Amino acid sequence: EVQLVESGGGVVQTGESLRLSCAAAGFRFDDYNIGWFRQAPEKEREGISCITSGSAATYYADSVKGRFTISRDDANDTVYLQMNNLKPEDTAVYYCNAERFWPREDYWGQGTQVTVSS
Repeated sequence: EVQLVESGGGVVQTGESLRLSCAAAGFRFDDYNIGWFRQAPEKEREGISCITSGSAATYYADSVKGRFTISRDDANDTVYLQMNNLKPEDTAVYYCNAERFWPREDYWGQGTQVTVSS
């Protein structure tokens, strides 16, 4: 059974940090690019960071660049998102996504809530 399970969300104050984890099971994790997305109330889901298979490259949205760091541990099929200097506008449900281009496969986790109070 394919699983992506996010954890690490919570309620923090402005300027504090959180580390999100995304634990995978049921597929060949090494072959997949892993992305973090977020969706705030009444807003569309947006991609905020991605790490490619083999950690060859990382990408960040401008809104989180310099504050968030993505990493992966292929030995333990887990991806992390270190979030520093959190702001109220970072409040959202955070999802991880595993994507393989060929053969095409795409999996989503159930999300974890991050709330940043001012």
